[in-house]
Amino acid sequence: MSSPISTERHGDVLVITSDNPPVNALGAAVRTGLDAAIRAAVADDAVKAVVIRCEGRTFFAGADITEFGKPPVDPWLPALVDTIEASPKPVVAAIHGTALGGGLETALGCHYRIAVPSAKLGTPEVKLGLLPGAGGTQRLPRTAGIEAAAEMCATGTPIGARRALDLGLVDRLAGEDSLTADALAFANEVIAQGPRPTRALPIKGAPAAIKAFAEANAKKFRGFDAPAAALACVEAATRLPFDEGMAFEREQFTKLLFGAQSAAMRHIFFAERQAAKIDGVDKDIALRPINKVGVIGAGTMGGGISMNFLTAGIPVTIVEMKQEALDHGVGLIRKNYEASAAKGRFMPEQVEAAMAALTPTLSFDDLADCDLVIEAVYENMDVKKEVFGKLDRIVKPGAILASNTSYLNIDEIAASTGRAGDVLGMHFFSPANVMKLLEVVRGAKTAPDVLATVMALAKKIKKVAVVAGVCHGFIGNRMLMPRQVESMKLLMEGATPAQIDKVHVDFGMPMGPFQMSDLAGVDIGWHRDPARIENIRDALCAVGRWGQKTGKGFYDYDDKRRPSPSAEVQAIIDDFAAKAGMTKRAISDEEIVERTLYPMVNEGALILAEKMAQRASDIDVVWIYGYGWPVYRGGPMFWADLEGNDKIVAGLEKHGFTIAPLLKEKAETKGRFTA
Repeated sequence: MSSPISTERHGDVLVITSDNPPVNALGAAVRTGLDAAIRAAVADDAVKAVVIRCEGRTFFAGADITEFGKPPVDPWLPALVDTIEASPKPVVAAIHGTALGGGLETALGCHYRIAVPSAKLGTPEVKLGLLPGAGGTQRLPRTAGIEAAAEMCATGTPIGARRALDLGLVDRLAGEDSLTADALAFANEVIAQGPRPTRALPIKGAPAAIKAFAEANAKKFRGFDAPAAALACVEAATRLPFDEGMAFEREQFTKLLFGAQSAAMRHIFFAERQAAKIDGVDKDIALRPINKVGVIGAGTMGGGISMNFLTAGIPVTIVEMKQEALDHGVGLIRKNYEASAAKGRFMPEQVEAAMAALTPTLSFDDLADCDLVIEAVYENMDVKKEVFGKLDRIVKPGAILASNTSYLNIDEIAASTGRAGDVLGMHFFSPANVMKLLEVVRGAKTAPDVLATVMALAKKIKKVAVVAGVCHGFIGNRMLMPRQVESMKLLMEGATPAQIDKVHVDFGMPMGPFQMSDLAGVDIGWHRDPARIENIRDALCAVGRWGQKTGKGFYDYDDKRRPSPSAEVQAIIDDFAAKAGMTKRAISDEEIVERTLYPMVNEGALILAEKMAQRASDIDVVWIYGYGWPVYRGGPMFWADLEGNDKIVAGLEKHGFTIAPLLKEKAETKGRFTA
């Protein structure tokens, strides 16, 4: 097999080119070719300088992460970077696209760097639970400075070439269309200056910036191991000789690489990509064109759904029943766009273009020419069937009809039309213009090209899509239900909302079940009859405790929405417990985990056995992107494998749960749900 690395002489300069699509990943073949080319350049007296560049759309965009966790293949990246840096002839990195992770570290091993203005440079390893392991934490403080190095290594957020130039990370900007020529000219210039090893440069900036950065980002980094380790490495660069700093970086990298958090985060990295694959559907199936989308309902969900398509440049027709509701919904869409523009996420002209592509209407007839219509009305089967019956009569043949239902039966909805093959579920998560998850619900009669079209469209509107089967609550909400049921039982037995929520937050969730209920609205799905009190939630709703929107729910809230325990809520709980003849007892945090999180795994096993999810990793993706499960725990099914499925079963049996057969099988065979 031919090498992805080639060389070409241009006078005194040897140009080394990598052509390893799609992103010039630094796999073994690339590293071997680069190492050989650099050594050949050093040995060739006719070569006075070297340029390293890449073909395709990007410079080296990182290591080959399929190699992580496997025995290293020589030359490994830290050694290759050292070889480049040790060249007695100046080496110039010519950067376009993205120089990320090992790609940036390779560029840092070069003596000089030139980049096109559109290039991005970064160290995203932290997003896989790792840190730059080929000298990035030691070389960045010597080029970009301590403060920028801390930010880049601990957050993984890339910076643009112009900022890199200001920091000193890049030496010169090239023309967008003349990078190779400009890099050759730059290489000829620096022949007289000779090499400039990065390791020999002085540290730039004050070490105190590291502590200040860590304190400012403490909330963001909570629970994660990699950011703290990355900052420790940057700090080591400020006080240790280069080689000792490298040894410290290698020690920290290895610890993370073989730790549970990186394994979990790498699992999610691959799981997200696997989720896009549809079992039983040809990957080359012809897709239906989606040039115009209709949305029924201009409320919070309908408006948020519309924004996804408008932002992607797809025109939207939005329908409401009353002018007041329509005007309010359109106004909210504009308000959301303008708020994002104020934060620099959109240019004013982008906001105006998006709003110009929105057609508000009170007439269903205006949906006739849409290629996809998404219903986002009240969560009631009769209402939804009525809507789909109308759509069946109005919308053109071949259009896709989707429901945003979060629980209801898609097959029953589809049966209200004469085109069940065109119907499926598109369950967006609130706020729909922000949350990345999209559950795509495949009905019994959903046509393969309809499913494939919506999965491809999800990528266009920047959603992470997961295929789900038809069952109550699909994947995410179905698994949420046992957690909610057990949480309410625990209240009756002696736990408090604050204790249960704290266990979940300590686990890594952004909020606990009662905090979530207060945020979403305790009254969601409530029957609205204050005289009908059948459970704790009914009692709260009857006295106006609807959550943060009324200033009181499971918690009391001050004018800044800060929660505090409520004596009124505790009295309601105690009253229900007394009526049920329950004796209060102390509940341990361990029991809360066993009774609220373990049942989710059990439900996940049932979902898999019933083929309501294509694979266990899809369940993990749903919970990471839809419900805030901590990514460093890899999703509920990966977490169960890590905990031990035998431990999960023992905990469930202790509390009298019926064990899902698939979970029991995994426990008995020491098997795993995830690869």
